[in-house]
Amino acid sequence: MKKRITTYTLLLLGALFILKAQEDSTAFVSDNTVDGPYRAEADRQSTVFKERDKTFEEVAADYNIPTRTFSSIDGAEDGYYVIVGVYSKGGRKLNRTLNKLKKRGFDSGSFKNPENNLNYVYIQHSSGWRAAIDSCASKFDGRYEEDAWILILGNVDQEHETPIALFDDSQANEVITNNGPSLEEVTYEMIDGQKEEPITQNTLDEKRNKSKLIQKADYYFDKMWYAEAAELYEQALKKGESNYSYEIIQKAGDSHYFNTNMEKAYHWYDMLYDRYGKQMSADNVFKYAHSLKGTGKYARAKRLMRLYDRKMKAGESTINDDIDNNPTSTEVVLDNILNTEKNFDIKNMAINTEYSDFSPMFLDSTQVVFASARDSSFLNTRRYKWNDQPYLDLYVAKINEESQDLKDALKFSKKINTKYHEASVTFSPDKKTIYFTRNNYGKKLKRDKNGVNHLKIYRSRKVDGEWTEAEELPFNSDDYSTGHPALSPDGKQLYFVSDMPGSIGETDIFVVDVFENNSYSEPRNLGPEINTEKKEMFPFINSEKLYFSSNGHTGLGGLDVFEVAYNDEEGFQEVLNVGKPVNSNRDDFSYIVDEKTQKGFFASNRTGGKGDDDIYSFKKLVVEEIPTNQNAIAGVVTELITGDLMPKTLVQLLDENNIKLKEVLTDDEGQFIFEDLDDNTKYTLKTVKDEFFEDVREITTTENDTTHVEVSMRRLKEMIAIEDGIKKLKTEMIHFDFDKYNIRRDAAEELDKLVEVMKAYPNMVIKIESHTDSRGKRAYNKYLSDSRAKSTRDYIINQGISPERIESAIGYGEERLLNECDGSVACTEQKHYLNRRSEFIIVNM
Repeated sequence: MKKRITTYTLLLLGALFILKAQEDSTAFVSDNTVDGPYRAEADRQSTVFKERDKTFEEVAADYNIPTRTFSSIDGAEDGYYVIVGVYSKGGRKLNRTLNKLKKRGFDSGSFKNPENNLNYVYIQHSSGWRAAIDSCASKFDGRYEEDAWILILGNVDQEHETPIALFDDSQANEVITNNGPSLEEVTYEMIDGQKEEPITQNTLDEKRNKSKLIQKADYYFDKMWYAEAAELYEQALKKGESNYSYEIIQKAGDSHYFNTNMEKAYHWYDMLYDRYGKQMSADNVFKYAHSLKGTGKYARAKRLMRLYDRKMKAGESTINDDIDNNPTSTEVVLDNILNTEKNFDIKNMAINTEYSDFSPMFLDSTQVVFASARDSSFLNTRRYKWNDQPYLDLYVAKINEESQDLKDALKFSKKINTKYHEASVTFSPDKKTIYFTRNNYGKKLKRDKNGVNHLKIYRSRKVDGEWTEAEELPFNSDDYSTGHPALSPDGKQLYFVSDMPGSIGETDIFVVDVFENNSYSEPRNLGPEINTEKKEMFPFINSEKLYFSSNGHTGLGGLDVFEVAYNDEEGFQEVLNVGKPVNSNRDDFSYIVDEKTQKGFFASNRTGGKGDDDIYSFKKLVVEEIPTNQNAIAGVVTELITGDLMPKTLVQLLDENNIKLKEVLTDDEGQFIFEDLDDNTKYTLKTVKDEFFEDVREITTTENDTTHVEVSMRRLKEMIAIEDGIKKLKTEMIHFDFDKYNIRRDAAEELDKLVEVMKAYPNMVIKIESHTDSRGKRAYNKYLSDSRAKSTRDYIINQGISPERIESAIGYGEERLLNECDGSVACTEQKHYLNRRSEFIIVNM
């Protein structure tokens, strides 16, 4: 395909169309007509522009632009700065402002004036005043509507900038006209070529030194006749390495890129990277990465996209070699897309031609309306120069229910189709209203102040079975483009694409409310979760999801189709790539689907098609899902004292026989879950973390439900305490049965904690002291306590503690009471209980 994004013409909004100054709406270019850029024009001036002899201050006053002058400041270049903010302090607020401006695509920065200690934020710096004036006057082509003023820093020449001739007098008969391309060249991608840079003496010298071949290629490139430009650049580059400049190699790559010839675009971008890598802008890197995707070189593309993302975040315009090798979240998403192929059955449609066929839309359950550049005229067909294809018209075709193929394509309506472009339609629920995209024209073509012809959305109603004369929508403008309309199922909201002020990227998706009186709300941008700094377009919405195409979200290359679920309570959810095989390494777009049948259509310029853009049908093969087991145990692990979450903590699931079934590490929020468990079954949950006591508990599942548990972990060192200057291991009370000294189960659990601490401190040596209360005979109490002390020692040794680490195990009977309960006074059971104890004295650590 020579250029889908082109071929869509009416489609890729954001397209700006520069038209001829001589406007003859009846003149068309036939197959054999050459609108030659080098024809003689006797009355043609040999300059690009002529300017009245005005100073900077006079021109600024004409545009009501405030100005101010400072002397030179260390660390800041002299020149003209467009200032958008002044801050008394640096820090977070200033940095936040700069980051926001950089995300909006501005080359923003700041400097501090030591005379007043104020920080000045700018969004443009130029050596000449013309660029600053143009940016302020145009409000950066509508991208910055807030107040701005110009600061002159240092000693700069504020005199009138001299007009510059592109050619010398000997070339006057071959001078390139300054008229834009005729309507034959209208495309959506023309927005990419609209940024103008101030012409300097270096630029003049460079143009004078160019051969006529390259000048002609530049002319075609500037007019966005990329097929012709690519051919001439290729010829120039074959003449030798003297032509291998940064600009020529870049334009050769760009010419092929804009015609989606990714193989050739990759060839020249790869050479540009090898020769001029450190000079490449973020935009160069983005196109290079997409050409890599378009040729299947995903590993290299991921590296370049990582670099592009970093440079965009840092606001850097050129590249270097210190690329982080750690995979980014974008690369993880791309790997998932590459490694997952969804169950789709796709088929190329019989109605496709060698030209562009795309943008299908359901008219009803049996018919589809689509756009096509098919050559259906008996005589010479009007064509536009970008890719030498006929103009787009709307067609209607029948759906074969069995094969889902499209057949019997006919032109849609003479009232809708004109001699210019029409495409991208949507219908009201009752099918009596149609919205579509068309060039902005009435009796003649309409242009903005720069001579640009934009796209607009039009509406027509069906009366007595016929479509009425179309009328444009009120939120259209002669100063920006709107297109790709898509109505919600109830007809109450109209989604569309535009590059209007307030756009986040090159083209964004907007929405308006449709009122009963045929009026509309103000357009609302869908926001940064949907729109990126690149292109979003071709929206389609049904009762469940919004679908759209984008080259800004992570994809396989070119435009990819994305889906985002929607509900009235939570709005739009996460944007997801629909994956292969719908998406490919080329452009995939204008996706529509019937959610009930999971059947639909989309367009693509992938290899193996019949023409530039082809329409494909698809059927999603739905695998019958087996009801899932809902039985689960989920929980969160925290630190006992502080309540802090404990990520990366090991949690084990054991059965009733203490056999380990599963184990997981808690996530960053300290959470874990065990799923697909038996219902009404008892499990043991064991939580383990270095420097903490194990937590062991029994959990019983419930049928088709999740059992929740909260685990609080106690640090080992919290058992070490100092009492009366003596360091001890503090445990809960070690209980023994009456008149017994064997270790009970509850006592074993406490002693296990002590063992954990001794294992954590391998040099720790302890002695064990066991005590009784004063009741009973003194001699027997001493015997019993000594037996309990030695039973405790033996248990600890059996758990793997070396005998040498237990200095002694002695029972003291009632010799060391903690209170007055020595038998001479009446005491409560609680007081006697305090005297029955085992103590673990730390001798050495």
